[in-house]
Amino acid sequence: MKIATFNVNGIKTRLPNLLEWLAREQPDVACLQELKALDSAFPVAELREAGYQALWKGQRSWNGVAILARGHEPLEIRRELPGEPGDDHSRYLEAAVGGIVVACLYLPNGNPQPGPKFDYKLAWFERLIRHAATLVDGQHPVLLAGDFNVVPTDFDIYNPRSWKKDALLQPESRACWQRLLAQGWTDAVRHLHPEEPVFTFWDCFRQHWEHNSGLRIDHLLLNPALAGSLQAAGVDTWVRGQPHASDHAPTWVRLDLASKPARRRAGH
Repeated sequence: MKIATFNVNGIKTRLPNLLEWLAREQPDVACLQELKALDSAFPVAELREAGYQALWKGQRSWNGVAILARGHEPLEIRRELPGEPGDDHSRYLEAAVGGIVVACLYLPNGNPQPGPKFDYKLAWFERLIRHAATLVDGQHPVLLAGDFNVVPTDFDIYNPRSWKKDALLQPESRACWQRLLAQGWTDAVRHLHPEEPVFTFWDCFRQHWEHNSGLRIDHLLLNPALAGSLQAAGVDTWVRGQPHASDHAPTWVRLDLASKPARRRAGH
């Protein structure tokens, strides 16, 4: 099973890019972020024609998350992150797909910082940490996938000096990330590529894509019940080089659910 996460940066504008990627790479599950569209504008028919059933939660002009599945119907578990009933941002969607609990998330960017947007980022992160603690130790395999808007370490960015003041690199953001991992989650890409620079985002300024000046902010985290199934992980970088591309590239894991035993926590 191949599961991917992809910040599409506008599903209406970049639907051709999305459909091309789905046709070429054929992920079994795709978690999408930043739909930037109301529920009514979600391209249900086009995705169904491409072979995918979907759950989605849209929002006008920004945010929005979706879970696509090929050969499976995604069964909704929850449509929001617990802990703040008044939060109307469309940033979290959780579903059961093919025997796996898949959580698709779009963590707040937090810029400019300091300020209310950064405070919201940290508060949302705290809610994620609390909810993730209820998922990590269960018998069900769980995958957290999405745009976390966190560069975990300086190794995950082409040049940390250029981003010193950015919310994605702040010590508070990185501390939240480390607390999340400490629950027992496996960062799939870094686990399989411990010494290789891997980027998932290249902004649209100063030819960052052309010079491979990237960041790693799109992540897939596996709980101990799923980590033993991990076979491969990578980034479909070719998508970023297409005309009218998103500034993110799809990031993915390949799981062998049949033959690999679940990893025990003690061996994490």
